[in-house]
Amino acid sequence: MDPCPFVRLIIESLSLNLPSATKPAGSGIHPSATPCYAKLKIKNFPSQISLLPLEPPSEYSAVDFHLDPAALRRISSKPIVTLRVSVFTGRMGRTCGVTCGRLLGSVQVCVNLAGAQSRGCVYQNGWMKLGGSGGEPVARLHMTVRSEPDPRFVFQFGGEPQCSPVVFQIQGNIRQPVLSCKFSADRNNRSRSLPSDFNTTNNRGWMRTLSGGEINKIGRERKGWMITVYDLSGSAVAAASMVTPFVPSPNSDRVSRSNPGAWLILRPNGVSISSWKPWGRLEAWRERGSVDGLGYKFELITDVGLTSGIPIAEGTMSVKKGGKFCIDINSRKDSALSLLLPSRGFVMQSSVEGEGKVSKPVVQVGVEHVTCMADAALFVALSAAIDLSMDACHLFSHKLRKEFSHDEQDLFT
Repeated sequence: MDPCPFVRLIIESLSLNLPSATKPAGSGIHPSATPCYAKLKIKNFPSQISLLPLEPPSEYSAVDFHLDPAALRRISSKPIVTLRVSVFTGRMGRTCGVTCGRLLGSVQVCVNLAGAQSRGCVYQNGWMKLGGSGGEPVARLHMTVRSEPDPRFVFQFGGEPQCSPVVFQIQGNIRQPVLSCKFSADRNNRSRSLPSDFNTTNNRGWMRTLSGGEINKIGRERKGWMITVYDLSGSAVAAASMVTPFVPSPNSDRVSRSNPGAWLILRPNGVSISSWKPWGRLEAWRERGSVDGLGYKFELITDVGLTSGIPIAEGTMSVKKGGKFCIDINSRKDSALSLLLPSRGFVMQSSVEGEGKVSKPVVQVGVEHVTCMADAALFVALSAAIDLSMDACHLFSHKLRKEFSHDEQDLFT
């Protein structure tokens, strides 16, 4: 397997030294030890925000820009980019279109990415003045800016996970089949790949909105889903199994955070899948609030048992727009974690489409975490589980389609 070139631009050891005359603007949302924040911007990349601790520099304050093959090709003729860091005092956000924080100053760092795919480089390491003139005291910003090669294996599902697709490895313009999936389930519900206004008149197998009595008729849980990943020889090398049903909270049609559904990601440990060992556990639910979101939490399982997992990814993504599921171990120091993952930094990322869109997840895996195709299959199974969780957390006032059920008679009842 040949990886794709990626480069990771890291801005770390961020901290701020304020002269005594400088006062934070407003109480804001930050504690007194962190009254400031920085906005980091590179042309053609989304800007990022980071809290700025007061000195000494913190190794846990870091921001990353990830340059994929397309970005590297785009800058190949002009590999020097400018990183602009603007520092604000006060709270983050905007009110009536106006930035709440007060600009304290800005600095720029020129980053030459020529050759960054093959070697690491440090562009800045130390204190920089944030404006000021003459002998007046000025604020200073400490940061380290460096790049490092970050090659990754890239895979893409040939179809939606519930349709038992082939999985391709992507290398440039080459797509090579390397794995296959088999999905099984026992519930009949509705897939988000259909448009919300799907006409059921000529498609008796689909129903859009159900009455309360019909909801009770089809059951109040989604359970028994499983996706098994096979290598080219036909041997099962990984699996994701739904071990905790996805059920709506009382007097609701959504899975709550207090009672999430859960998957186990399994790796081979004998001939039968029933004897396989759990590698990770994924919980998922549907968040309430201003943004309708899919909440998730993933933890690695140690040899001690299912109760001793180490959380390494947690977040929320938009149900409407989808998002990225990412595992990135930056500066965490955990002896147990170091035994389960060979290195810190980027581990994996998977795309998840929102409701109403066909989902063919793209999976990126750091090369240090793949020694054979079975390793890659674990991340493919995890990617399928988070993607299928979007369906499992679909509102229970809707049905999913027949791929999610062995009992196809429910389609016509």
